[in-house]
Amino acid sequence: QVQLVESGGGLVQAGGSLRLSCAASGRSFSSYDMGWYRQAPGKEREFVAGITWGSATPYYADFVKGRFTISRDDAKNTMFLQMNSLKPEDTAVYYCGAATSPYMTVRAPSSVGSWGQGTQVSVSS
Repeated sequence: QVQLVESGGGLVQAGGSLRLSCAASGRSFSSYDMGWYRQAPGKEREFVAGITWGSATPYYADFVKGRFTISRDDAKNTMFLQMNSLKPEDTAVYYCGAATSPYMTVRAPSSVGSWGQGTQVSVSS
């Protein structure tokens, strides 16, 4: 089991930027896909971005392409989400997650085996 702790959320004006971090401990971090999800009030948790293990290839939801960048530092067991050009509709609690196995991506919630506690991102218009 891997333990995940997010940080870096906050309140920002539309057009601004935030950088989220996810620190991992416990099982090996470097052999699993990692990713970010978000959940707005009254809505389901949705996939935002993922990053493969090994090659660190990113993959994104269409609504964040060109605005958000996911990265990982396996030496520090940390993952990041750089969010630029933020919009009010990006307001949500952001969660980091780790894949259940090395053979799965994090594109579907059912494939995420560990979740962090979440960090609030609020974007004002």
